[in-house]
Amino acid sequence: MIADLLFYMFASVLCIGALGVVLSRNPMYSVLFLVLSFFNAAGLFILIGAEFLGLLLMMVYVGAIAVMFLFVLMTVDMTTEDDDGKKSPFFITLVLITGGVLLGEIILAIMGGVASNTRLAEFVPVASETQNIVALGQVLFTNYIYPFISVSMVLLVGMVGAIVLTHRKREGVMKQDISEQISRTRDESIEIVTPALGKGIS
Repeated sequence: MIADLLFYMFASVLCIGALGVVLSRNPMYSVLFLVLSFFNAAGLFILIGAEFLGLLLMMVYVGAIAVMFLFVLMTVDMTTEDDDGKKSPFFITLVLITGGVLLGEIILAIMGGVASNTRLAEFVPVASETQNIVALGQVLFTNYIYPFISVSMVLLVGMVGAIVLTHRKREGVMKQDISEQISRTRDESIEIVTPALGKGIS
């Protein structure tokens, strides 16, 4: 009974937070609604026994990504945004089509799950005495090891691409040139100076 009440409470607040994210005109309020949605989604994960995923959602998404969004919004001037393009018929049509496709996919997924009455344990059987983190590791690094490596490579390519795109050459900055250091000779590296008596080296 208590679990059912908690489920409906978390699910209701999650839906309200999701609507607040997409309906708020102020980006700061949208991020705050997003944080609220993350907390309630973490509560739902904990209710179904996925404590690790719930805590991971709070630590990574709330503690890092949402804070990063807030930092970006506080450092960027949002008052100069031009909303004329967002009111065009093409933009409204594109939003309606995209939203309709996503809504149809959600409805089909729900109807398919209810009709087949399947559970995740039927696809990936895990022993009941196994801990949540151990079971997740077994599934992730055995059944889905190749998709996991593929996603890791995609993230690596994205990180390298971000570094390349944001790299700028600046004048007057001392940088290390490994090839030049290796190729130089003794005569180029050492200079023998014989100063005059009583005078220093300038």
